[in-house]
Amino acid sequence: MLKVINLKRGLDIRLKGDAEKVLAASVEAEKVALKPTDFPGLIPKILVKAGQEVKAGDPIFFDKYNPEILLTAPTSGEVLAVNRGERRKVLEIVIKADGKYSSVEFAKADPQKLSREEIKEVLKKSGLWAFLKQRPYGTVAKPESTPLHIFISGFNSAPLAPDYEFVLKDQASAFQTGINALAKLTDGNIHVGIRPDQANGFFSGIKNIETTQFSGPHPAGNVGVQIHHVSPISKGDLIWTINPQEVIYMGRLFESGKIDFSKIIALTGSEVVAPKYYKVIHGSCLSNLLKKATRQEGKERIISGNVLTGSQVEADDFLGFYDQQVTVIPEGDYYEFLGWAMPRINKFSISHSYFSWLTPNKKYKADSNLNGEERALVVTGQYDKVLPMDILPVFLMKAIIAGDIDKMEQLGIYEVIEEDLALCEYVCTSKIEVQGILRDGITLMIKELGN
Repeated sequence: MLKVINLKRGLDIRLKGDAEKVLAASVEAEKVALKPTDFPGLIPKILVKAGQEVKAGDPIFFDKYNPEILLTAPTSGEVLAVNRGERRKVLEIVIKADGKYSSVEFAKADPQKLSREEIKEVLKKSGLWAFLKQRPYGTVAKPESTPLHIFISGFNSAPLAPDYEFVLKDQASAFQTGINALAKLTDGNIHVGIRPDQANGFFSGIKNIETTQFSGPHPAGNVGVQIHHVSPISKGDLIWTINPQEVIYMGRLFESGKIDFSKIIALTGSEVVAPKYYKVIHGSCLSNLLKKATRQEGKERIISGNVLTGSQVEADDFLGFYDQQVTVIPEGDYYEFLGWAMPRINKFSISHSYFSWLTPNKKYKADSNLNGEERALVVTGQYDKVLPMDILPVFLMKAIIAGDIDKMEQLGIYEVIEEDLALCEYVCTSKIEVQGILRDGITLMIKELGN
């Protein structure tokens, strides 16, 4: 019998621009890029130079302190540039795609007949290892470690998030092969969190997994919330996580012996003319995707990811390494005269100050305006209302700001990363950058105690 966990705390932000369940024509990538900034704590050592020809699966860079963590080319082509920022920090390695999609050849294999070390070796050499993230801290998993369990969230509850049932359909074989490989990497279980309406869906036919149903508002789909309720992390514990489409990457590799980094993403948001699903290469330049899809009536905020945790990008920037969607909303670069005194019928709010609570099913056109600036941090209880975890987020923030490692441990820093506290930042009356503070705290923990 499936275990069912009902979450009461959280918040569903109802926005216009959901992607229609239609797979549009594939968008050919003229350029792709790998961005070391997508990997917290990783120090890249570059293995290529401008003008060099590469195939999909050729090594591009590795982690200075963990050389076994290797990042490989998403497609074949010519290295255009290694772009650097201040103090020669590597920002991105750009590859001009040749359209051939030539791949490095790997041996086809049944993961069930391979040893743990053999599977690890294949994943490391192919660059797929970087898709495995570890908790605590949300960094790339260490190859020499063994997790208690591996967790996969089978649904995404973030605003305008893609529907995994639609994205994964017709890919059950590759997903099962990927699961069989992952099962060899842990002595525990592979846990998959699903919604109640997925009980007879895609994951019902997958073997070697333990499923748990989660009902409730966002962040019910966050893998960190699911870990908290199924196998809470204590000091010294190690859990690995991975997204469903990344499991399919692994399955394709073992089934075909070739790298295939194509995935389906959702193009969403109120500024998209016809929000749909698109098949792209991960790390693709967004210009072709956005060229005819956005309204372009004025300034737009383009986000690689969702509105809560995504990164602001330009139209000629690249899709984030782990991102499953692109969101386009209006830019909020305006001032509203006496905005605090207006009825704001068309604004969404968590409080009863506006009228959105009277229309629970209405969807809103949100922009990026903060409607104020940072102010004193006051205890209002707002954070606790949107965080379905048994931790005290306000006191955790204060411990991080004070640099008190003992308090940070006691208050649950091992259990959370930025996405888990994103709603706290959204509802914060004080406009505190909660996610940035949390990452600073995690960086301090790694510096003082190791990863």
